Amino acid sequence: MTQKQWYVSKVRYCEHVQHEIALETLVVLPSEFLTEQPPRIIAHRCSEALECNGINKPACAWCGTNPDYRPL
Repeated sequence: MTQKQWYVSKVRYCEHVQHEIALETLVVLPSEFLTEQPPRIIAHRCSEALECNGINKPACAWCGTNPDYRPL
């Protein structure tokens, strides 16, 4: 059975929300029967995406408001 798990990729200071945030990655781990397959990255998110989306300025691709800017 496969497992999905969020991992912290980086912790950075975000100037948009004025404090540290965690940039997280959703990884699908293979089942124990398919151990030769590598883990797959499914999605990315920011730990402060709800707060950031409440501000009326586009922020970054991690929040989904500005796909042209990637902070990594």
